[in-house]
Amino acid sequence: MYRDIPEKLLRVVEPVVRAHGLELVDAALGRGPTRSLLRVIVDTPQGDGRVKVDECAAVSRELGHGLDAYELIAGAYTLEVTSPGVDRALAREVDFARAIGRQVALESRAPIAGRRRFKGELVAFDGETVTVRCDGSDFQIDFAAIERAKAFHPFDTPQKPKR
Repeated sequence: MYRDIPEKLLRVVEPVVRAHGLELVDAALGRGPTRSLLRVIVDTPQGDGRVKVDECAAVSRELGHGLDAYELIAGAYTLEVTSPGVDRALAREVDFARAIGRQVALESRAPIAGRRRFKGELVAFDGETVTVRCDGSDFQIDFAAIERAKAFHPFDTPQKPKR
């Protein structure tokens, strides 16, 4: 299941991505100052983020033709096809299941326990509820209540020597 991808867009994007042996992670259409931006995130079936630039380019070319043929986006638009990267978007159930034990940042649609932003370890996901440990407490959040989420790698920042 995908969160928040319009059905018409999904019907065009997903078959193209699958035909290239990849998985659709997310697709989001936004408005820029002069044109729309369609960002499509794809991954390998293993979920390792090792999508080659050539594969992204091939998906982009084919998607561009399909989007134009179906006239899904009015006016000029920019199409961006990318892999998840280090700060990987979590959009599907499988993304959350794969991210258990990793550091995540997520935002809920409405406040939960007085807050909407949670940053910490993803400790559990049962298909319906995400459990995040942050600030020494576990927060349970319904999958459907999540506005956006990403897993990230907490890089250590080197400390400058003191004088």
